Amino acid sequence: MAKTVIIDEFGGPEVLQLRDLAVGDPGPGEIRIRQSAAGLNFIDVYQRSGLYPNNLPLTLGMEGAGIVEAVGEGVSHLKEGDRAAYAALPPGAYAEARVMPAAHVVRLPDAIGFDEAASAMLQGMTVEYLFHRTTPLKSGDTVLFHAAAGGVGLLACQWARSEGITLIGTAGTDEKCALAVEHGATQCINYQTEDFTAKVKEFTDGRGVDVVMDSVGRDTFIGSLDSLRTLGMLISFGAASGPVEPFTMSDLATRGSLKVTRPMLFHHFEKEGACQEMAAHLFDKLESGAVKTTIGARFALDDIRAAHEAMEARKTTGSTIIGM
Repeated sequence: MAKTVIIDEFGGPEVLQLRDLAVGDPGPGEIRIRQSAAGLNFIDVYQRSGLYPNNLPLTLGMEGAGIVEAVGEGVSHLKEGDRAAYAALPPGAYAEARVMPAAHVVRLPDAIGFDEAASAMLQGMTVEYLFHRTTPLKSGDTVLFHAAAGGVGLLACQWARSEGITLIGTAGTDEKCALAVEHGATQCINYQTEDFTAKVKEFTDGRGVDVVMDSVGRDTFIGSLDSLRTLGMLISFGAASGPVEPFTMSDLATRGSLKVTRPMLFHHFEKEGACQEMAAHLFDKLESGAVKTTIGARFALDDIRAAHEAMEARKTTGSTIIGM
């Protein structure tokens, strides 16, 4: 048996229920992992609310770390007793233990702790694909990154600095802006007090940035388009403020032949070996010290509702982890 967070209906944090569930043994291609920590991410909120629909009942959580307890037939890259971490489908990381597909679970280097891994797998590999797999980026390029003081944002600030990329961040308070700059943002704009589009044009001598990375969605989308240079790209990878409202293709043409994409991490995993490659790249950044995780809050599994409430109220900075 394992304590597990599950929902029977979509809704607010009140739908999160903690239950004791049987775990079972792994089948072919599966492992059973006893978890030390899980990561909290906005995708969990989207799934809980029904914005990203799933079949019910549903166990939430997309990333975690712990010890492999058992290995099913056909699994060769992991063995019982291995330290392991993952960002993977299906959801289910909010649990003391779980059985799950092994393909997207990776062996964790000894130098990286469980809390660090649980706070970095989903967010870190998201940053990896944003900077290396979505559109070509090189040293000297400019990026506008919204929510730069969040878990993904602080990793992105450091990643950009390590790659020689100029990152302009946005955040909702002066304190969060200072945190983003401390982690590698060249500038950070308080969008509560300043027009971020105007400031971006000021910082880039009227040119605009090469790429915008936007996980906010509805509230920032048009401003993000207007922050781009001619032929620039908007990477929309989340919708914390709500879904992007309809726009026309001519909106892209008149603003400078812009490009827009809506990628998802797990589509990158469809290429054989990509998950392991992306994790190895992330681990290299962590082990070298070029990127460090910032754990802003830690909640017990029993306090999962409070964790969701804090994230939705924008009261968190850095990564939030759930301890088992």
